[in-house]
Amino acid sequence: MIVIGLTGGIASGKSAVSQMLSELGAVVIDADKVGHEAFRPHSDAWREVVSAFGSGILGQNEEIDRGKLADIVFNDPKALEQLNRIMHPPMYQIVKQRIEALRRQRVGVVVLEAALLIEANWTDLVDQVWVTVAPESDVIDRLGRQKGFTEEQARARINSQMSIAERSRCADVVIENDSDLDTLRARVEGLWQKIRFSEND
Repeated sequence: MIVIGLTGGIASGKSAVSQMLSELGAVVIDADKVGHEAFRPHSDAWREVVSAFGSGILGQNEEIDRGKLADIVFNDPKALEQLNRIMHPPMYQIVKQRIEALRRQRVGVVVLEAALLIEANWTDLVDQVWVTVAPESDVIDRLGRQKGFTEEQARARINSQMSIAERSRCADVVIENDSDLDTLRARVEGLWQKIRFSEND
């Protein structure tokens, strides 16, 4: 089994690449969804987050309102660091267990899609690190169209993250998302063929 760690900055195309790999036959573990599980009301992580950031971050059914929490942490590097310290350990354990279960099922290719794969030191869970990169102007445009972010909000998110250069230094594969979806798909399919070929060696 080959485990690919797929990461990249916000709106760089991670989810598009992940979807393409899923269509090609990979099993995808989405770290963002794992985070939702770790956040479930009255879990240990939920209690720690509410204790750290206050009950004002809670929405309906005592669930953490991720938008309210994001407004706090993406404007305060220390708050973001504190949130990550709380969330990363339980998320790591869930992901590790899933990968081990898929290995027992003899799955061929697993993709761990995780925005903070490198920052959280999860690279020991994967065999290869793939990084999606996109021009900053494209990222700002996508965040405006998809999430309604102002340019200032978009830049705050971008600046809160590891730089493209830093991520690329940790990458086995860098996927340039600087054109249309068909071009991106062709790049992903080419990489997929290489993986399947190496699996059969």
